[in-house]
Amino acid sequence: MLSDQNNKQKVLIVDDEPANLRVLKKILGDLYRLTFAKSGDEALRLVERELPDLILLDVMMPGMTGFEVCQALKSQPMSKGIPVMFVTALSDDVDEAKGFDVGAVDYITKPVSPAVVKARVRTHLSLVQADELRRTRLQVIQRLGRASEYKDNETGTHILRMSHYSKIMALALGLSENAADNLLHAAPMHDIGKIGIPDSIMLKPGKLTDEEFTIMQRHPEIGAEILGESDSDLIELAKIVSLTHHEKWDGSGYPKGLKGEEIPLEGRIVAIADVFDALTSKRPYKDAWPVEKAVDLIQSQSGKHFDPNIVVLFQSCLPAILEIKERWQDA
Repeated sequence: MLSDQNNKQKVLIVDDEPANLRVLKKILGDLYRLTFAKSGDEALRLVERELPDLILLDVMMPGMTGFEVCQALKSQPMSKGIPVMFVTALSDDVDEAKGFDVGAVDYITKPVSPAVVKARVRTHLSLVQADELRRTRLQVIQRLGRASEYKDNETGTHILRMSHYSKIMALALGLSENAADNLLHAAPMHDIGKIGIPDSIMLKPGKLTDEEFTIMQRHPEIGAEILGESDSDLIELAKIVSLTHHEKWDGSGYPKGLKGEEIPLEGRIVAIADVFDALTSKRPYKDAWPVEKAVDLIQSQSGKHFDPNIVVLFQSCLPAILEIKERWQDA
């Protein structure tokens, strides 16, 4: 069993003055697992050996300055994500600006206030935890998306393409970069519910019977059940996409028969992205449609299957969408 000390977040403190190291040890020693370095070179060696969660870094040191150490950390993929806080006697605005320019997240001047140091360290470490949690959730979503491919005739590149089509349209609609990225990562979950559909239906080479199609129509709700309730915005969005991407603007879709703007915007976007890529991709049971024929069908379904405004938007985004299609072709 790990000790309480090993469970604590790791903070590396770098300063050539032992007195400064002692001050920071007294402030932070009971809260975090601390390691110490008296030079930039030593700090870089310690980071190579074990990545800390946060680095407190002096600027004026013999050999490498703190600015140079920070630049070196940010130049390496392994260490570029570690937040660096400068703790220095340099209080000039120019020095502070340089600290942020080289990649620091904060700048504290000496003599330090214990309350300020504790608050700033706690804030930046909480951001590290939030980023790690988001990365973990994203990895789970990506792996679930890959799992759904094993139950379908669709390919991984289909999921990649339609996700990027969705992001392109989201940005064109005026969604923020963060919201569009969330849709990019949630869209691969649109058919996760197919995991719960019997292979005899999923892999049937011919047309489904009415009874089989009724079972197939359960996959959006199965997907929502798989994703469940979550406090993660990303997983909640994936659930919305799974549940609503087969709804139709005129209310004839499934599973709820939602109509018009009752259908969440993300579901309306993914519906077009998914259909366009499915039509223009080769499958064991069909040849790929020409782009022009697929676009004509989507236009013909404006106000029926698809949101008319998003159909217009889709047409305006078509050059960017076709670039994605060309970049990620099926093998």
